[in-house]
Amino acid sequence: MPLSPLNPALAATFAPPVMEARRWLEGVSFPPERPLLNVSQAAPVDPPPEGLRRAIAEAALDNPAAHLYGPVLGMAELRAEIAAQWSTAYGGTISESQVAITQGCNQAFCAVMATLAGPGDEVLLPTPWYFNHKMWCDMASVRAVPLPTGAGLLPDPEEAAARITPRTRAIVLISPNNPGGAEYPAALVRAFHDLARSRGLALIVDETYRDFDSRTGAPHDLFTDPDWDEAFIHLYSFSKAYRLTGHRVGAIVASPARLAEVEKFLDTVAICPNQLGQIGALWGMRNLAQWVAGERAELLARRAALTEGFGALEGWHLHGCGAYFAWVDHPGHDASPDFARRLVREAGVLLLPGTMFMPEGTVQGDRGLRIAFANVDTAGIAELIRRLATVAP
Repeated sequence: MPLSPLNPALAATFAPPVMEARRWLEGVSFPPERPLLNVSQAAPVDPPPEGLRRAIAEAALDNPAAHLYGPVLGMAELRAEIAAQWSTAYGGTISESQVAITQGCNQAFCAVMATLAGPGDEVLLPTPWYFNHKMWCDMASVRAVPLPTGAGLLPDPEEAAARITPRTRAIVLISPNNPGGAEYPAALVRAFHDLARSRGLALIVDETYRDFDSRTGAPHDLFTDPDWDEAFIHLYSFSKAYRLTGHRVGAIVASPARLAEVEKFLDTVAICPNQLGQIGALWGMRNLAQWVAGERAELLARRAALTEGFGALEGWHLHGCGAYFAWVDHPGHDASPDFARRLVREAGVLLLPGTMFMPEGTVQGDRGLRIAFANVDTAGIAELIRRLATVAP
């Protein structure tokens, strides 16, 4: 008897883009004098600092509870630490009851979306969008409404207002942005918040890359509102700042009522977050402030090197650059997927085409490329620029 057909909502979304791009490497050799430059995925290439690794190792050996189920919404100590540090950083008041820990920020997004939208509902996503956000909407039968961006890859609240319908449930922002690198001005974030609140919507702000923002001080003032949790939902990841990608630790900051619904989702999907990862994240928050500041300084140096390098590249156009990412237009005659495959063969460079972050048939997708420049140091960025210059249009 044949198997039941695939879930049409799941089958309708695209394959994981990073995995698809990795398949382009099959059958391609990279000589020692020109090794592969992989700028396709935003992931630290080094392990966490030794002190953090020791904290995890000691917990694994000496703390029996670290191997058992923990609270569904995460360790109380980590939730309290986030509440305290975020209250100071943003100049607001956040309580432990407004914080939940998740298995990475992707799960945080999925859990929040599960509380907001169901089949037939709509969510506004600025384009280019983060592909996993789009994929989850597809799988949940939620319509991702593209919100075009303008100069500097910044979305316009008036454009968003024109796209709101009775089925709209949320607006999603990422700042610093993935995939474009844009840092959203505080006034722009506030404008989106005011729009969302006036229309009875949620504003979700994913701040996975906030530790590498080039600006000083709070990136927005939303937490200063006494009733911030009525419309605002904040997402965060420990993967980048503390190199904990494999341990999967993220966070949601939202109203206790919202988190009560999130708890249902998390209990069903994962039961509880990774205990050892949470222990590592807590140790990092308490001990690695100076180290993270050094990581930020290094990322800002790489950003400057990339910006300078593209300024000298003929035919290329840099639209956005910040945190881990840059978004560029290529000078080739091919659409971006074909041009990206050519870069693998002709330049030994793996990056992602803009079509992976855009609705089908858009010029912005066909011309665009995303570069995860955080994966290479300044010398690697210079080599990247040199190789791109050798590729014919």
